[in-house]
Amino acid sequence: MRPPPPPPRSSPVLGCAFALSFGLNLLAGLVILLGCVGVFALRKPDTSILPLTEQHYAGESGTGDKIAVVTLDGVILEGLMSFVHKQIEQAAGDRHVKAVILRINSPGGSITASDELHRRLVELRDGSARKKRDPRPLIVSMGAMSSSKSYYVAMPGQTLFAERTTLTGSIGVYSSFPNVKELGQKIGVSLTTIKQGQIKDSASPFKDMTAHEREVWQDLVDEAYQSFLKVVEQGRPALQGGKLLQTLKITPVGAGPDFLHNGELRKPYERYLADGGVWTAEKALQFQLIDKIGSLDDAIQAAHDAASLGEDYRVIKYERPSMLAELLGLGVRSPAAPAGSLLDPARLEGGFLPRLWYLAPGAETPGFLAATRTGDAPR
Repeated sequence: MRPPPPPPRSSPVLGCAFALSFGLNLLAGLVILLGCVGVFALRKPDTSILPLTEQHYAGESGTGDKIAVVTLDGVILEGLMSFVHKQIEQAAGDRHVKAVILRINSPGGSITASDELHRRLVELRDGSARKKRDPRPLIVSMGAMSSSKSYYVAMPGQTLFAERTTLTGSIGVYSSFPNVKELGQKIGVSLTTIKQGQIKDSASPFKDMTAHEREVWQDLVDEAYQSFLKVVEQGRPALQGGKLLQTLKITPVGAGPDFLHNGELRKPYERYLADGGVWTAEKALQFQLIDKIGSLDDAIQAAHDAASLGEDYRVIKYERPSMLAELLGLGVRSPAAPAGSLLDPARLEGGFLPRLWYLAPGAETPGFLAATRTGDAPR
């Protein structure tokens, strides 16, 4: 019996032709993809085409009336607020959104970025005849922290809720400048400055401030502080008439031996509401910095009641867009870290620029790190 004939040999020409065809198709597809991404990235973003995705949080799914939860997380700084701005804009432009909750977890931030958020929230609350948008209730719900400039941002809220563990307040302003004069002298590094303008180099890290330079910066801080007080008094009428600066006698908790000082219970001490320090939720409620202690769900119920909604409503949150959505022209920056290490001079520049800060005590490091994330650092 004859053995079966061997299978026919595959032609090497056909194999090469197939590999070449596959490679060319793959390359063409990649070129088309990159071209589309480039077109979307270079054109002006059209946020009306790609709105933020809504995430169902509570209530009846699919109903018409909505309560929108706008989230504000982290340090408030120019160049990092795109997502928050987009949330506010989308909620304001949605006729089905009948009330808005601003959920805050932030230690504060810079003046300009915070003031811009404050302005947008006032317009959201009061409506805009120019944009043909109706007013709607604005409720604030504070998370772990809503202090300093994020407390400032909360002032348009008609009712302020804080969690039992919230730290809030911190009404104050500061500006800080690194000084490496002694280090420079030790290692033989100095800076020669040629200037016109008496205080032009007042923030130089290679010299001490003169008394006059310090006075000028103190005046800038004082002016920003007075502006802060006015915004709080507008948002919290119960604190008008100088109450923010009145002396308060605080009684320590004194719950055990650890609270003893030199063998005696700690004595009452003095503070005032706008001393720059944070307050617990209990103290904030006692001194009328907030209206109620409650959770996000309590704030949702308050928003429901303020908007006179029935049982047929839903609560939505907005999802942060991915990097792909950013490239496709959504107009919202991805939270991805910028290129380069923290020690990259281009990033350090943003952190060391002189500025007036509204930050909670102890939040200087998060503020510095946030400033290194953006090239749009405030000046």
